[in-house]
Amino acid sequence: MPKPSVLIVGAGPGDPLLISVLGLRYLKMADVVVHDHLVHQRLLNMARSDAEIIDAGAAALKESLEQDAISFLLADKAREGKLVVRLKWGDPFVFDSGAKEAMFLHEQGIPFEVVPGIPAAVGIPCYSGVPVTYPEAGDALVLVRGHEDETSKAPNVDWKKLADLTHTIVCYAGANQLPHIIESLLTNGRAPTDRAAAVYNGTMPSQRTIEGTLEELDQAIQHSGEVGAAVLIVGSTVNLRPYLRWFDARPLFGKRIIVTRAREQAGDLVDQLANLGAEPIEAASIQILPADDSRPLDEACTRLNEFDWIVFTSANGVEAFIQHLVTDSRDIRSLKGVRLCAVGTATADRLIKRGLTVDVIPEEHRAEAITGALQMKTNLTGARILLPRADIARDVLPTQLRSAGAIVENVTAYRTLCTMPELPGDPDIYQLLLQERIDAVIFTSASTVKNFVQYLGAKSAADLLRTVPVASIGPVTAEAAQQFGIQTSIIPTKYTIPALVDALVEHFTQT
Repeated sequence: MPKPSVLIVGAGPGDPLLISVLGLRYLKMADVVVHDHLVHQRLLNMARSDAEIIDAGAAALKESLEQDAISFLLADKAREGKLVVRLKWGDPFVFDSGAKEAMFLHEQGIPFEVVPGIPAAVGIPCYSGVPVTYPEAGDALVLVRGHEDETSKAPNVDWKKLADLTHTIVCYAGANQLPHIIESLLTNGRAPTDRAAAVYNGTMPSQRTIEGTLEELDQAIQHSGEVGAAVLIVGSTVNLRPYLRWFDARPLFGKRIIVTRAREQAGDLVDQLANLGAEPIEAASIQILPADDSRPLDEACTRLNEFDWIVFTSANGVEAFIQHLVTDSRDIRSLKGVRLCAVGTATADRLIKRGLTVDVIPEEHRAEAITGALQMKTNLTGARILLPRADIARDVLPTQLRSAGAIVENVTAYRTLCTMPELPGDPDIYQLLLQERIDAVIFTSASTVKNFVQYLGAKSAADLLRTVPVASIGPVTAEAAQQFGIQTSIIPTKYTIPALVDALVEHFTQT
């Protein structure tokens, strides 16, 4: 069988992490990605940086491409020798055009594969705490096709027979269509006291669920102000939502939090926030780059036996140092006899993962505490210390170490570059702050503060953040913010990412 040229992949109902492992693998392989407009930008960012990204939906084109045009587009790209991923919202074969596109490819003799996705009619009720089936709630589940567009016409089904069923009904439909669907059920005999729920923006941090009896829901959705599509669930399983809701019960649910950390490092922080229900807004204000001149670090790596200590003040310093160490036939064994100090647990973890033992970690995870921690371990008089650090690192630590009698060699291991949102689909940070649509801003270093302020402008930054909770990972970062008139209201007792996230949770739990 020939290799597929087109991979029709279900992206799931919204949350970019709900794509399957196979679907994500194919997305990362694609030369061309043709996607529905509902597919999340974070998922598209997982494609190759050189992949051609084509929005086949209304968001980019105002008018959706005709279905035949999409099919021809897939075929044309495949004939060019490209590996094409057709990224479909939900599942390609559940109330979608995936089967029609696959049939067209079959008729054109173009090999294809189909990767299932989580259908909206299943995934969204799950995220709202409503099971679509339950042992005591009947033996049938009815899925009704709706439309996400502006139509107000109810689907063309036998509403009388549908209303007579006592089983669960699930329908994804637009805001203008929902009232007519409910009306069709009520006028054809479905009991007005039956439980129902409408879930908007399902599986996303902005998810909102309106529930009540079918009659109450009819009134509630017309006065809700919601303008988007929703999943309508009608049936007794809605009664279980108070006991089974989990997604919108998490401590940071719905909070929009700006993360200014370097994009290469932000993944863990973003994941922790998202797992607690927040909507992380990635606004990397710094980029980690190799040193302009790596010769001093390379040269230091050739004579590690001359040093008593190597002090690492960041995880970036560890990675840059190890990268240079293992070049030119050197390896970790070159560190034999050299003791290692890490500013905090995150930095220490990077060393431990390399199979290295960390001799000193100060109780207070900041540069100012390193000298005291080392003095408790050894006499620093005459001790030779290597400091592989950032190009903009403060002079506090080498000054303190030299005052204690140490011989310090400070080398640039990496540099930081000011950068702000620049990828396709990146948010307009200024507008989000101006419109008061941000719940918190996180700074993880003094350089993230400096570059964020540089991006917004000093006066604008102070004004825009005056009423926004600011979280700083430690006192040095908070002091950097204070210099620009930005007050830190959230600071953890331990200067680590997990502790910072815990401090955010405590803040929003108490407010």
